[in-house]
Order: sequence, then structure tokens, then C-alpha cells
Amino acid sequence: MKYKGVIFDLDGVLCHTDAFHYEAWKTIADRLGVPFTRQDNDRLRGVSRMESLELLLENHGGEAFSASEKERLAAEKNDIYVRLLENMSPADISEQTMAALNTLRTQGVLLAIGSSSKNAKLILARTGLDAWFDAVSDGNSIRHSKPDPEAFLAAAGMLGLPPSECLVVEDADAGVEAAARGGFACAAMGCAASNPAAGYTIHSPADVVDLIFL
Repeated sequence: MKYKGVIFDLDGVLCHTDAFHYEAWKTIADRLGVPFTRQDNDRLRGVSRMESLELLLENHGGEAFSASEKERLAAEKNDIYVRLLENMSPADISEQTMAALNTLRTQGVLLAIGSSSKNAKLILARTGLDAWFDAVSDGNSIRHSKPDPEAFLAAAGMLGLPPSECLVVEDADAGVEAAARGGFACAAMGCAASNPAAGYTIHSPADVVDLIFL
């Protein structure tokens, strides 16, 4: 095997909750009178909740918000988002992705999640993915979100592997940068597919199987 472990970003790679993020942030933005488009939402990929709020507030022309007000806005967004996540189910994971995970595990590859999201475990539970991973490093267990490599380094540590023996799978530029900073090989897809810092370009998680067994 070329790599002994694979560390997947969650949202945008294994499943897709962009629409939920957009709806939640849009609700906050509309109430504040802040323009917020789907393109604006794309800028928040792989970014922590508080950092996402700061990006949203860049277009706010009113008085500055206090730290406590920002905490309240971020919590309100998350409440909306979590309610939307309750609609998720195993049907939200493609058959191709499940087949790839099964092949990797059957062949002895260690699997981990490396996500900045504090809702990663909820998403894993709702989609039935929670039993498939040997380690989960998420926003509840790290101090620094991507592009800091902490999430991936922590995941590799949980697997007992050095970064050189792990492949990171990402769809966000911040995640690709985090992988590069941490010394990981990275397979990029989606919006990050053209990132020059990624060593591989893939179309879906199913393509990872070929990379592992080259």
C-alpha cells in the first residue's frame, strides 16, 4: 500500500451539507441586512464557525459587534444548522463512497476524519458513518482550525501513523493548505481540485482506492 492511513475531511468530501450551512448563514445575514450569496458561502469551506462569522460580517456596515454578540450569532447559526442536520440519513452517502470505505477497511487501511466542524460526530451518527472510522479529529478536540494542520496531525496521531504514511482527502483550499503544512500528501476534489499544493486530483472519494493501491 502506498499509504497506511487515509484522513478524510467530512463535509464536502464524504457528505454534502453546503445547503444547510448556506440556509443557516443566510438566515443570520438577512436578519442583519448583510448581503450573502452562495458564492460567499463557498468562502467558508473548511473554516471554523467564528472565522466564518467574521467573513460574513465583512459586509456589515453597522456598528461593530461585541465578542458576546458574536458568540450569540454563531450559536444561533449553529442551532439552525443542527436542526437541518437532523434531516440527514445514510441515504446521503453515495453507494460509491460506501464501497470505497469498505474496500479500504477490508484491505487494512486505517481511516480517520479530520474536520474543523464541531458537528462532525452528529453528521457521522446521522449518516451511519460513525462505525467506519478508527479516529475522529474535529472542532471539539482541536484549538486551531484549517489551514492550521492540527486536525490532521491529531488524526494521524490517533491512528499511530506519521504524516508521511497518511493521505488527506480534501475539497477546500484551507484543507489542502493544512495538509501541506502538516507534511501530508493530499488528494483534492471539488472546489480545491485545481489547488497546486495538492499532489493528486480526484473526482470523488471512490478514486482514493486507486491512489492507495498504486
